[in-house]
Amino acid sequence: MVCYYTLFLHYCLNLNYQKPTTMTATEKKERTGKQIEVLPRGTISKKTDSGNEFELDLRANGEFSYSKLVSTRHPLVPNAVVKPKEVLKPSKKRSVKGTSDYLDYDLAMRIANDILWHGRQPQVGFYVIFSINTGLRVGDVLKLTHADMAGKQVGDYLAVKEQKTGKVRQIQLNSSIITAYTYLTKRSRRNPTGYIFKSQKNHVFATVTINRTLKRIFKGCAPVISSHSLRKTFGRRVYEKNGRSEHSLVLLSDIFGHSNLSLTRRYLGLRKEEISNVYLNL
Repeated sequence: MVCYYTLFLHYCLNLNYQKPTTMTATEKKERTGKQIEVLPRGTISKKTDSGNEFELDLRANGEFSYSKLVSTRHPLVPNAVVKPKEVLKPSKKRSVKGTSDYLDYDLAMRIANDILWHGRQPQVGFYVIFSINTGLRVGDVLKLTHADMAGKQVGDYLAVKEQKTGKVRQIQLNSSIITAYTYLTKRSRRNPTGYIFKSQKNHVFATVTINRTLKRIFKGCAPVISSHSLRKTFGRRVYEKNGRSEHSLVLLSDIFGHSNLSLTRRYLGLRKEEISNVYLNL
């Protein structure tokens, strides 16, 4: 194993590797300006006189990388000419994440109302109802407070500043949202204050908690479930209620902040359906 490792250094760095034991203390001091201590195998890290840290990570699979470049010479490996970090930095493979799927609107409403009326966490039911009737992102929904909803009636507007774009959207509240919020406040033993979507420990729900909860309550309803599924469910509902018209896509593109209709089609899964129909209609 040691021989293969040495040959690898010869091949990649084009150097004549010398064991640290062949170097005297004086030689080590001349190369770095101070005494060098032997570090654990696998990682070589040392601060130079300038205060900068130079680290060489030698991995079992033969890959190597430098975390910071302080000179053109490595302080521990004789005659090693170090290339810039950009050259030695290993390429990162982007992880491919599955695209969330939309839910059936009526089914999602039934499940959410059941949680709202009978569940231990009725605020989760209200979260689903609010999301699929507004199309807001998860971060914008979670910052909603009881003060924002207090006194609201059907047809009233709710001003929401989007975290991603910084734009202020005016959301007109429909009867589903108002009815659900009224029942949510009735289930509270005292007048609710602060954030609406918080746990029993009085902590605001995190996005990862919402995603995990949605996967549990909507298990089997769609292949991939996340908070984006509710946003897409809203979009599909608007599209279907408006006769699958091009005008509805224009409205949704403006609501979602998409730059073109093609992006909206892909987001709602319409493009995928159109491609699938090509094979069915042959």
